[in-house]
Amino acid sequence: MRILLSNDDGVYAPGLMVLYQSLREIADIDVVAPDRNRSGASSSLTLHNPLRIHRLDNGFISVEGTPTDCVHLALTGLLSELPDLVVSGINEGANLGDDILYSGTVAAAIEGRSLGLPSIAISLASRECHHYDTAGQVVARIVKHLTRNSLHLGAMTTTILNVNVPDVPYTALQGMTVARLGTRHVAEPVIRTQDPRGHDIYWIGPSGSEADAGPGTDFYAVNNGKVSITPLMIDFTHHAVMDGIGDWLAKMEKDE
Repeated sequence: MRILLSNDDGVYAPGLMVLYQSLREIADIDVVAPDRNRSGASSSLTLHNPLRIHRLDNGFISVEGTPTDCVHLALTGLLSELPDLVVSGINEGANLGDDILYSGTVAAAIEGRSLGLPSIAISLASRECHHYDTAGQVVARIVKHLTRNSLHLGAMTTTILNVNVPDVPYTALQGMTVARLGTRHVAEPVIRTQDPRGHDIYWIGPSGSEADAGPGTDFYAVNNGKVSITPLMIDFTHHAVMDGIGDWLAKMEKDE
């Protein structure tokens, strides 16, 4: 088995190294990751500038681009051999609920799936991030199970798995569970300050606190010591309201 690893925290991030160490015993590994922290990059692609790469002494490939750039580049010409699976992470911090809209970690996995490969995004749900090894053991266990179960591996070509791991020792985990995305309250206001020349500058405010975080959500799972696994479908179409929108449109055309 061959696995492509990427992330959004950068090629030197500790979570990426732990991910590599956790999977190198069970697969051949390629690492293609941003040259610096690109958290919050979402699915942005660099379209108006060339992408420059650097091969590091440890074999990792550093890309002057976004997480999506990294996976796209790797799968569309950079790698001599295509992988069987894309794994993105281990992210420094949670990707729960609305976080996935901005997450470069999730975006890298989405790009892998968009290019036809099963993909996993894995995050350590903490502000401090002490137990990367726990997330490493979790993802190794998931990948081993996938290699034994081709049906599940095939199903993953239509979804990605968004995995969030509590920041506790592996023996303290309370199991794994499938969970839906929760939601957060509206983000905090931007923070306005000034640069040394007196010009206004703005910092994006913190994410909102948990809103929908009850039983069944990814927030609830992590808060109760469980690994949360959320299948994400890339088709954003709201199929349940298609007929209603069609009726509304027909009335608009009739009124004209």
